[in-house]
Amino acid sequence: MTDINKTIQKWHASFSKGTDFDSWGQLVEAIDEYHILARQLQKEVQSSNSSDLTEDQKKTLGKVATCLELRSAALQSTQPQEEFKLEDLKRLEPIIKNILTFNKDFPFDVQPVPIRKILAPGEEENLELEEEDDGGATAGSPDSFPPRVPGTLLPQLPSEPGMTLLTINIEKIGLKDAGQCIDPYISVSIKDLNGIDLNPMQDTPVVSRKEDTYIHFNVNIEIQKHLEKLPKGAAIFFELKHYKPKKKFTSTKCFAFMEMDEIKPGPIVIELYKKPTDFKRKKLNLLTKKPLYLHLLQTLHKD
Repeated sequence: MTDINKTIQKWHASFSKGTDFDSWGQLVEAIDEYHILARQLQKEVQSSNSSDLTEDQKKTLGKVATCLELRSAALQSTQPQEEFKLEDLKRLEPIIKNILTFNKDFPFDVQPVPIRKILAPGEEENLELEEEDDGGATAGSPDSFPPRVPGTLLPQLPSEPGMTLLTINIEKIGLKDAGQCIDPYISVSIKDLNGIDLNPMQDTPVVSRKEDTYIHFNVNIEIQKHLEKLPKGAAIFFELKHYKPKKKFTSTKCFAFMEMDEIKPGPIVIELYKKPTDFKRKKLNLLTKKPLYLHLLQTLHKD
């Protein structure tokens, strides 16, 4: 079996695993599997070394990645009339399985995910340092969870007696050049004192509402761990990311974090720090002296 046939076999297995989770109602697992596969397909589409696939075949894979993201978004949507249904997604199974011979029209009117440079954790900070010579701390240890693409919010965990869940509404972020940010979104992660992931990262959808010095999000993040199970010294990080067309990659603009003693019901504003993101919180440099912050609203749920 050739390498490309082995790869296609893996894609098909991942697709089947995701749709199985989906049909069983295991939504968190389905969303994760869909995003892992979508990222693998995007990497193949963007690879300049692959001579096994034609440009048309790559374009088809890009459309499949879009549909996987649409289904993931539908699983998190509160507007069922806009849903991309499981039976719709299942129509793509023979396309993935037979991508080398597929020559029909794609069944949905979608476009491939925009081609943007995909960076491994830490790479974008190095590029930014070369470009702007910011200095500062390096990023924490490589993520132990698979990277996620924008718009990867997860549903609330099931409640447990005596345990507390946290919902964070990201209201807005203040920046002096808010209007110049292209396709901004925020990545939310939970790290321990050593910068190691305690949860899968979640990305908000890209937003477009910008007013004066604010980018408005109004997005709920469901923290994927009961507060009582978080270790001492853990922190919740918020990284604002935006697209740089000249460099053709998504860059971290700034970051903020909230420590455990700041978790309490109601609104909170937290300070913004210069990149690169310092998950170990050793060398922190404020982004600006101006009163511009990340505005959050916290809700605690306890059985």
